This record gives sequence, C-alpha cells and structure tokens, in this order.
Amino acid sequence: MDIRPQTEFTNHALVITVSSDSGRPVLDAAAYARLARTLREAAEDDETRVVVLRGLAGCFCLGGDFGEFVDPSKHQALIGAVTDMFRTLATFPKPLIASVDGDAVGVGCTILFHCDLVIASRKSTFRVPFVDFGLVPDAATSILAPEKLGYAGAFRFFCLGEALDVDRACAMALVSSIAEDDPEAEALATARVLAKKPVRSLTQTKALLKGDAEALCRRIDREITLFHHALQDEKTLRRLKRVARMAA
Repeated sequence: MDIRPQTEFTNHALVITVSSDSGRPVLDAAAYARLARTLREAAEDDETRVVVLRGLAGCFCLGGDFGEFVDPSKHQALIGAVTDMFRTLATFPKPLIASVDGDAVGVGCTILFHCDLVIASRKSTFRVPFVDFGLVPDAATSILAPEKLGYAGAFRFFCLGEALDVDRACAMALVSSIAEDDPEAEALATARVLAKKPVRSLTQTKALLKGDAEALCRRIDREITLFHHALQDEKTLRRLKRVARMAA
C-alpha cells in the first residue's frame, strides 16, 4: 500500500489523503485534527474551489484507530478531534468529492455522506460495523443515512452491518458513479468542471441543497456523547479490545 502525499493541489482542486500521519489507512486523533484544519484552510482559500478526498491505493479508509478506543487516557483528545472534524465536514461550503478505491469502513464510510459526489472503483466496498462493536453511528449519519438510503436501507446498513458492494452502494445512492478505470482521475475531471463554475452561485446552491447544517452539528454532538458513553462500558471495551488484537 503506497504512502501518498497528505495534500496535493491542481487546477483549483485540493486533494486530501484520508489516512493517519504515518500512512496507515485509519484515522486517529492527529489525523482528525489535520483533516479539520486542512478543510478549514481550504474553505478560506480563494484559490481552492473544490476538495477531493482520496484514500490509499486499494483502500479508502478502514475506520478509526482501535488503539485509541481502548485507551481511556486518549478519549478526551479523540472525542475533541472527532467532533471538530465532523462539524467541519457538516459546514464545509465548497464542493466535496470522494474518490474511493477499495474498502470504506466505519468512519471511512460515514464521511462519504458529507460528500457531494462519491466516485468509486469496481472493487470498492462499504461497511459500518458500529452496532457490532457496541457503538453508535457518527458524523450525523443518523440523519444523513435515512435521507439518502431510506429508513429501511439505513437500518439494514447500520444495524445488520451489511457490507455493500459498489453496485448496491450505487443503487442506494451512497455512490454517485462507478469508475471503470481510475476513480481519482474521474474525480479530478469532475472537480475541473466544478472549478470553472461561478464560485458564489455554486456555494450558495450547495448550501441550499444541503439544508440545515446546524441540525447536523447538533446531531453530531448527540452521537459523540453516546459514542463516548459506549467507550466507558466494560462489555464494549472488552469487545473493542478483541477487535484491536485481531487487527494487530
């Protein structure tokens, strides 16, 4: 698995790699903080008109760092960084495109609900095993998933923990389009088209389509509170420790 640059800039599009700072396909507190900071800077930068999120080659993101989940001394920093990143995503004003190549698991999947377009390769899969771990959804997906997938689709996806292949994800509207060749190239081509649009009307249109961002932020806070409480439950911690050992 290659280690890509954390950011690249081309044709008014900022490409951000979704990974830990050490190049692992997971997000830890430092990675959440970096993503939030980078997105805020992109929102303020007039030269950046579109943002593309990508993962590592062959794997978009495998979710959060279980090592931080099972270490109570890291919970405060983790919860603060996660909340900041999700709120930044929910209020991000510019077009946001995801290029997915491979597995998108947990938070690696829920951040896709904040993207305006998701372009995925044929080998991509999508899974949110929060309930299996004794946790709850994050990133305001308790609002966004039923809106996008329908209630029954969202219930199956989150509560049964079913993995979606790219065809099912596209049929359910989680994925916008399937790239037969290179999803990142297609994402960048789409970003170039969007970057040529009048900036003000584009951002205003996105804001109108997205609706009440403050409602999403309130739900993010509620989800994170429940998530934090779950991390203090002994049964949940034992379950997470087993998963962490298996992933080591």
